[in-house]
Amino acid sequence: MPVAIGVKAVMGASILVVEDEPAIQELIAFNLEQAGHKALLASNAEQALSRVQHVLPDLILMDWMLPGASGVDLVRKLRGNSRTEAVPIIMLTARADEQDKLFGLDSGADDYITKPFSTRELNARIKAVLRRRAPQMLEDRVEVGDLIIDPSEHRVTGGSKDIDLGPTEFKLLHFFMTHADRVYSRTQILDQVWGDHVFIEERTIDVHIRRLRAALHATGHDRLIETVRGSGYRFVRK
Repeated sequence: MPVAIGVKAVMGASILVVEDEPAIQELIAFNLEQAGHKALLASNAEQALSRVQHVLPDLILMDWMLPGASGVDLVRKLRGNSRTEAVPIIMLTARADEQDKLFGLDSGADDYITKPFSTRELNARIKAVLRRRAPQMLEDRVEVGDLIIDPSEHRVTGGSKDIDLGPTEFKLLHFFMTHADRVYSRTQILDQVWGDHVFIEERTIDVHIRRLRAALHATGHDRLIETVRGSGYRFVRK
C-alpha cells in the first residue's frame, strides 16, 4: 500500500543555531521562534557539543566559520558519533564557491545555504530537510492504506472510523507511519518519540505499544505493528 505524505507546516522543532556573530544569531533565533520553532544557541563548537550532550536537537544550523574548530570539523565530529549521526544539519556560510559547497556536503551536511539568505529561503530549507530526515516533525497528513493520521487536526481514522488515541500513542503512531518498514529498537523509539533527554524505562514503550495496538484493533490495523524478537518493533505497509 502506498504512503502518501502531503505538504503542510512544520511542527515546532528544536533547532540548534551554531553562529558566532551575535547579531546574526539573534536574527536567526527570532525568525525561528516566529515560525514556531524553539531556538537553542551556541557560539562555537565547544558550546554546541555541550548543548547536544544535554538535549538532542531536531536540526542544527551550522555556521562554517567558527572560532576554534570550524563548522565542517564539527559536522564531521557529530556524524562520527552514534548519538548525533542522524541529526539533520544545514550549513550556513558566506562561501558561495561550488567547491566549498561540495566540501560542506561531503563533510556530512544535509544542505547548504549561502549568506545573505532570506527568512523564506531558510524556512523552506528547514522544511525540506526535515521532510527527508525527520518527517515526524511535520504536520503533513500521512496515509498507509486506509489508515490516516492528520497531526494538524490531531485525528486518526481507519477506514471510515475515527480512532481515539492518547497524546503519547498519537506521537508513537505518527512516528511509525512516517518510518514504515524499518525495525526500531526500544532505545531508538524512546529517543524519537519521547526525546533522548527523557529518562524512562524502555519497557514503558511496550505498555504504550500495547495501548496503541488495542486502539487500532477495532479497525484491524493493529496487525501493522510487528514485534521483531530481540530487535524492537516495525510498522509494515500491508
